[in-house]
Amino acid sequence: MAISDIPILSMLHTRMQWAQERQRVLAENVANSDTPHYRARDLTAPKFEDPGEVSAATVSNVSLTRTENGHIGAMGASGSAFRTDTKSNYEVRPTGNVVNLEDEMLKVAANQMDYQAATALYTRSLNLIKTALGKR
Repeated sequence: MAISDIPILSMLHTRMQWAQERQRVLAENVANSDTPHYRARDLTAPKFEDPGEVSAATVSNVSLTRTENGHIGAMGASGSAFRTDTKSNYEVRPTGNVVNLEDEMLKVAANQMDYQAATALYTRSLNLIKTALGKR
């Protein structure tokens, strides 16, 4: 059995690839922050409900419920194998540029935390497999 046949490792690997590709796209946005008529791009997060993306059991969805009006609502997951998400709800400068550096840097920081979490889970999962095999 190959490591890629284990569903959790396959999903973590896909998530890490997505984070790498998203980092590239966000870096392009920052690099083109002064380019006239440049539109900021982002990648949509991979969904693991599709049978083509996960070989074994699917991941169940967990949704948040607002029990009071004061609660904050859930936010959507903010040449590639991943879908590009272009939003036009940003402020457009007179040059036609739509990149907001503050938003892009927040996305970069969140992406970095997601990548670190995925790599930590991947490493721990591999260590558990090694322990189970008696190779530690």
